[in-house]
Amino acid sequence: MTQLSVLDLSFVSSGSTPAQALRDSLDLARHVDGLGYARYWLAEHHALPSVASPAPDIMVGQIAAATRRLRVGSGGIMLSNHAPLMVAERFKVLEALFPGRIDLGLGRAPGTDGITAQALRRREAPRGGDDFLDRLQELMLWETDGFPEGHPFNAVAVMPAGVPLPPIFLLGSSDYSANLAGRLGMGFAFAQHFSAFDAHGPMLDYRRLFRPSRWGEGPHAILAVAAICAGTDGEAERLALSTQLATLRRERGEYAPIPTLAEAEAYPYSEAERARIARGRDRLHVGSPETLRATLGALAEATRADELMVVCAIPDQGARRRSYALLAQAWSMASVRAA
Repeated sequence: MTQLSVLDLSFVSSGSTPAQALRDSLDLARHVDGLGYARYWLAEHHALPSVASPAPDIMVGQIAAATRRLRVGSGGIMLSNHAPLMVAERFKVLEALFPGRIDLGLGRAPGTDGITAQALRRREAPRGGDDFLDRLQELMLWETDGFPEGHPFNAVAVMPAGVPLPPIFLLGSSDYSANLAGRLGMGFAFAQHFSAFDAHGPMLDYRRLFRPSRWGEGPHAILAVAAICAGTDGEAERLALSTQLATLRRERGEYAPIPTLAEAEAYPYSEAERARIARGRDRLHVGSPETLRATLGALAEATRADELMVVCAIPDQGARRRSYALLAQAWSMASVRAA
């Protein structure tokens, strides 16, 4: 049976604070650590009122220290915002402190708007254009001591010495990172929760193109999905109103904390807005444990996902924790039946 994992954006809810959202992430991680989830990944976003954490490497350390069994990682580090040497150093520190429990997920996008991205990179020497491949190659060279003789970086020691980088996963929402991850022999995670690109092609292409390497002996494909689970389909649909309104506003360029259920229920939707929400429902999976066990199970089978990584944007933290608990229970029951 496909494993379940968690993708956490440290969502800020209406009426709450970013500081509380970070504490909620720690509480949720402790909660799912006891539910059998495999991984807990933190995303990198900047200057978004709805997302509290711009620094997944810091949160990875905090959550790894607060849990016992989970693998914890970045979902991901936006490599265009960081010097590859700094990424190597920070994740080697994490690996040294929590050996065998850390993942390094890497993304191409800046995770923010153009002005904020410019501010993030203001003191770096300009590289021009999409330099993700250059930065990824540099990160790989730091790990393999691969800089040629005479290169100025050849004399730089990456500390802590003797500690390997954690497993690397390339993140994507199209076929680009799927193809690259397969050819390099790295892990791959597809962002079905926001991508307009059908997940099946990239997920299957990744397996077809995978070549064993020092980064991985076999393919490992993660499918990130947005899901909301409740006791009944009707209650799950009700809880989904907050997520749907937040997505509607974001698509219009309105960035704000996740609205409460009361706000979402009181919102005067137009017919055009209702139609727009309906068109995006293929990226939001909603229902009872039985419903999601069937729909997500079929999706995992069709895409050959090794893991489903679930992001849940319910503003009520009790309902959010219950959503993850019900989904884990349903998955456990399905595993027993499959055996």
